[in-house]
Amino acid sequence: MTTLTLPAAVTLEQASAVLRELEQAVARAEGALRVDVGALDEVDTAAVALLLHARRLAQARGLGFELTALPPKLAALATLYGVDPLLAASAAAT
Repeated sequence: MTTLTLPAAVTLEQASAVLRELEQAVARAEGALRVDVGALDEVDTAAVALLLHARRLAQARGLGFELTALPPKLAALATLYGVDPLLAASAAAT
């Protein structure tokens, strides 16, 4: 399993850099990709979109996908946009 820890801020401003990190992590992952989102404090819709994209990429490669430490701000955004089942289904308890 490969683990990627996201920084404290994932907004539109950081989206390009985080996208590259996620894509590289999916490319090198074996078995599953775990994304630690526990440090996320500043998020916007870009964070939700990036995580959904990473989930799709992992699934396309036949990999497992897991989020750890889903913070309340990210969970609230996912709920607002109706994609919380997709992220919650992959969130692991901490």
